[in-house]
Amino acid sequence: MEKSSFFVGWTTLAFINAGLAQGKNRSGFIWFFLSLLLGPVATFLLVVFFDKRPAGWD
Repeated sequence: MEKSSFFVGWTTLAFINAGLAQGKNRSGFIWFFLSLLLGPVATFLLVVFFDKRPAGWD
C-alpha cells in the first residue's frame, strides 16, 4: 500500500511541475520527465532558478 501511494504522489508532483514549467514558457514534457527523476528537487529548481521567458523566446 505504501509503495502505491508513493508512486501516486511522485507522479502527481511530476504533473504539477510540468504545468508550472509550461506557465513559465518552458517545455512541460521535458520537465515532467525531469521531475520523475528528481522529484522535489525539480520543483525547487523551477521555482527558484527559472524565471518566466518572454512568449517569443526560442
